[in-house]
Amino acid sequence: MNRPVLNLSYRTGGGRAKTEEEQEEEEEEGGKEEEEEEEEEKKEKEDQDDASGPGSEGSVSSHGTGACKWFNVRMGFGFLSMTSRDGTPLDEPVDVFVHQSKLHMEGFRSLKEGEAVEFTFKKSSKGLESVAVCGPGGAPCVGSDRRPKGAQKRRSRADRCYNCGEPDHHAKECQLPPQPKKCHFCQSFAHMVASCPLKAQQAPAGLQGAGPPRGGASPDQEEPPGQEPPHTED
Repeated sequence: MNRPVLNLSYRTGGGRAKTEEEQEEEEEEGGKEEEEEEEEEKKEKEDQDDASGPGSEGSVSSHGTGACKWFNVRMGFGFLSMTSRDGTPLDEPVDVFVHQSKLHMEGFRSLKEGEAVEFTFKKSSKGLESVAVCGPGGAPCVGSDRRPKGAQKRRSRADRCYNCGEPDHHAKECQLPPQPKKCHFCQSFAHMVASCPLKAQQAPAGLQGAGPPRGGASPDQEEPPGQEPPHTED
């Protein structure tokens, strides 16, 4: 007795049709992946072309020469004006960021505006940044004569410790234990500076105990002309 095989043939044919559809989908996905890879390669090539142009740099550092464009001594950073890159003069100067930590010099690190420098630099997400900066021929940088205002005030101020009376440090930095209170003018323990007799003797005559004149007038200011002092009746 023969059995019908039509249903089996139909199922087999249907299975082959499904496989073809899957193959088409796989081919389409493969084509998309190839296109994405081509776009990525194209983008990488463009990035390499940009890096090879003047004023740009890849992950590898390059050598540049130029001068300091400006430098903030208080903030500790500035910009270099690069005029030559890897021995090739540039048509236009290119700005390169510089931080004081990259300067080759002793003491307070800074740069003077217009100072000639040699440096290595690299490209970062923010632009060109210097890796190491020195003077011509590898010499130390000269640096700026300017200093932060805060440091100048602290050096010029005559600091004195209120604990031991010695200069050049404050009471919080004093190495001695708490000392008895004394007059900081004559160093006597018998009184304080407000009642020091020696300081009172050095004060100008007629000003002891008198406060400053009102309105900013000098104590030696004369009476205005034409104005007579008030008379008192006997």
